[in-house]
Amino acid sequence: MAARSRLSGVDLDEVRVPRGQVFVIPERCKGCRFCIEFCPEDVLQESEGMNAKGYHFPVVAEGKEDACVNCRFCRLVCPEFAIYTEEVR
Repeated sequence: MAARSRLSGVDLDEVRVPRGQVFVIPERCKGCRFCIEFCPEDVLQESEGMNAKGYHFPVVAEGKEDACVNCRFCRLVCPEFAIYTEEVR
C-alpha cells in the first residue's frame, strides 16, 4: 500500500474524506428528483410525505446519515434551491 501511495502522490493515511449534512427546504421542492438521481453517494430518497404543493421532497435515506461527502452537487442541480449541505467536522 505504501508503494501505491507514493506512486499516486497522495498519502492515503493523511487524506480526510469530507462529511456533510443535508438540509432540505420542503416548501421549495417541486419533486424533480435531480438531487436524488445525481447524488454520487445515493444519500437521498423520495419522502413519503408531501409538501403543500403536493410534491414528494427528498430526505436522507435510512442508514445513509453519515454517507454525504459534502460534494454540494445536490445544491448545484436543484432548480428551486430547495437543498444544500454543510460540512460536518
